[in-house]
Amino acid sequence: MYKQAFNNIDFSEQKLADSEYENCTFNNCIFNSIKGITFNDCEFINCNFSNANIDVCILNDCTFNDCKLVGLNFNRVKDFGFCITANNCNLSYATFERKKLNKSKFYDCLMKGTNFTQTDLSSSKINNCDFTEAVFEQTNLEGADFTTNINFLIDPAINKVKKAKFSRHQLSGLLYRYPIIIE
Repeated sequence: MYKQAFNNIDFSEQKLADSEYENCTFNNCIFNSIKGITFNDCEFINCNFSNANIDVCILNDCTFNDCKLVGLNFNRVKDFGFCITANNCNLSYATFERKKLNKSKFYDCLMKGTNFTQTDLSSSKINNCDFTEAVFEQTNLEGADFTTNINFLIDPAINKVKKAKFSRHQLSGLLYRYPIIIE
């Protein structure tokens, strides 16, 4: 489908009709299982993907605005062309393990407990996000700007942080493993 608008559809009750969507808009839709679907340059507004099964999908330059993406396992999304922008979304407990996100953008998102193990976030755009309990292990953060983000715990000994930007007020999130007092 090309340049179609889908409004107020519960795709947990009704399956997506086609296997490829380009420049489409989904507004107030609910998704619970998406298998083998390609989304190119699509926009999702106020959609609920919480705990959806997104198996063997392609998300190429897709934008999520005010969406619930809680518990989504992005590992199952194909790597080819994978690039998303998330604005004011709830990505709590999502998994990006081993994904390349260096072209992706995250603005004003809640990422509580989100898994970034072995993820490439180098040079990605991440602004005003809350990383409470998020997991960063062997994550590439080189060149990433974390100056506006909060509540992260990133161990520089097990993550790549060369030229990553942090504000001085965030030092406790980088030095949390060490028995020191920061004032």
